[in-house]
Amino acid sequence: MENKHISVLLKESIKILNIQENGTYVDCTLGRGGHSTEILKCLKKGHLYSIDQDDEAIKYSKNMLELISSNFTILKGNFINIKSLLYLEGITKVNGILYDLGVSSPHLDDAERGFSYRFDSELDMRMDNINTKITAKDLVNSLSESELSRIFFKYGDEKFANKIAKNICLYREKKEIKTTFQLVEIIKSSIPQKFLKQKKHPAKKTFQALRIQVNNEIECLEKSLYQAVDILDKNAVLAIITFHSLEEKIVKEIFHKLTFNKDEKFYNKLPINIKLNKNFEVLTKRPIKPSLSELEFNNRSHSAKLWAIKKVGDENV
Repeated sequence: MENKHISVLLKESIKILNIQENGTYVDCTLGRGGHSTEILKCLKKGHLYSIDQDDEAIKYSKNMLELISSNFTILKGNFINIKSLLYLEGITKVNGILYDLGVSSPHLDDAERGFSYRFDSELDMRMDNINTKITAKDLVNSLSESELSRIFFKYGDEKFANKIAKNICLYREKKEIKTTFQLVEIIKSSIPQKFLKQKKHPAKKTFQALRIQVNNEIECLEKSLYQAVDILDKNAVLAIITFHSLEEKIVKEIFHKLTFNKDEKFYNKLPINIKLNKNFEVLTKRPIKPSLSELEFNNRSHSAKLWAIKKVGDENV
C-alpha cells in the first residue's frame, strides 16, 4: 500500500524560489514528488531537473509529473554529484535549487526499509539500497563501542550514547543484532526509566544517528551545497528545508561565509548608504517555520525550517 507523504513547507518554499516560467530549476530531493509537482506547475517553457537515488521514489514521482507536463528530467543519483549530473545534461547555470532534507514518509512507514523504530524489520536504513553496501545492521555489529558512542552523540545528540553503545556491544557478544526491535530494546534498557516516559520515542535519536552515518548525509550535504551555489545564475535562489541541528549548522556556516563582509558594521554607522560588493544575499534572516495549521495536519513538520539565499552578483564562488 502506498504511504501518503505530505511535503513540508510546500507553499513557502515555492514562494521563496520566485519561479520564472521559462527558468531552469532543480529539486535535489525528488522523494514522492510534492515539491517537484508544484515547481513543474509553474513552468511553461522552463525545465525541471529532479534528483533522487531511490528507484521506488523515481518510479512513483515520474508518473505524477507526467500528468502535469513533459518539461522535466529525473536524474538518478546522489545530490553530492549535482554539478556533474547537470553538466551531463548540458546545464551549467540554473534559476533555482531546492533541498528538502526530510526523510520521505514512505521510507519511514515501509517496514522493509528498516528505517523505523515503529516496525520490526531487518536493520537497513539505506536510501540507495543498490549502490550503498553498508547497512545499519553492519554498523551496530561491527563498530567499536567508542565509534558507536561517537556516532550516537555527534549525529543524534544522544545524552546516553555511551551506555547505549556499551549495551550494544554486550548484546552482540551473545547474539547478532538483526532487527529494529532488537535495537529498540537495547536502547530502552540503556535509558533511565524517567526518560522512557517522555513523549519522544527513546530510540529516535539513535536511529537518526545511524541513518545519517549509513547514508553519509552530512558530508553529502556540505559538498552538494558548495556546488549548488556555484551553478546559480544571477538572481537565482537556493532554498533548503532542514530538520535537525547538524543540517542547520552547515547551512548557517555556508550562508555566513557567502554573505559576511567584515566592513559591514563600520559602513552601517556612516551617514551615507554604501553598497557592499556581495555576490549573495540571505533571504531568510530567520528561518521560516511551518504554520500552526500545517503543524496540526502534519506532525512530522514540527522540526522543519526553511532557509534561502539569493545570488545577486556575477562572480563565481
